[in-house]
Amino acid sequence: MNVLVIGGSRGLGRAVAAGLAVDGGIVFINNRALDRETRETVLMVEAAGARAVPVPGDVSTPDGARTVLDAVKEHTDRIDVLVHSAVAGVPTRALNADADDLRHVTEVNALSVLYVVQQALPLLGAGSSVVYLSSRGARIALPHYVTVGASKAMGEALIRYLSVELAEIGARANVVAPTALDTPGFREIFGDDADRRLAIAGQRSPSGRAVDCDDVVDVVKYLASPGASMVQGQTIVLDGGSLLVG
Repeated sequence: MNVLVIGGSRGLGRAVAAGLAVDGGIVFINNRALDRETRETVLMVEAAGARAVPVPGDVSTPDGARTVLDAVKEHTDRIDVLVHSAVAGVPTRALNADADDLRHVTEVNALSVLYVVQQALPLLGAGSSVVYLSSRGARIALPHYVTVGASKAMGEALIRYLSVELAEIGARANVVAPTALDTPGFREIFGDDADRRLAIAGQRSPSGRAVDCDDVVDVVKYLASPGASMVQGQTIVLDGGSLLVG
């Protein structure tokens, strides 16, 4: 199985890259640069039995996405699973949001999935699965979360449109939307408020605990499997039932 993880060097992206690594497969790990975290993820993927190939580049621009996919095409003519895990965010109220911040976050969180899928199209075929990792904040208004929530909502909409067109070649596109996860990206966005937000996420869950990266990986594996062949254009909310109780 050949896998491309956009934003795969750390946090949730790293967990997905390692979780989808199988003997004889290739896991392409994208990050903006070939840094220490990317090299650590390479070792984790290789320990799981797969070949790990870093494909650095900024996919928030069409040219950057083309560069990354050109690198992938040097190693394979097929992608079985494409996971978009890149995320950026600036905590702010909507009424105070800066236009430049909104533009940048939207390019990273939403437009990049379109650019990547466009460039990956020659490598996608029957059975290929695109999975976009979104957020609970794409459907409910969370405090100071507008840049992430609004951009992820746009990404989810793009996936719905892409899923209809990818179905023509037998490929699928779906969304996994977890609640707050304890990742480096989450902590960078929310800083000193991260622990409080994570605690609240766990307390609100009728399932009795917070969601973790392994929970997300399990759902991604399902969406990548033949058992999900008729799951198309859907958003799977992964929050332990929190949305059911407010």
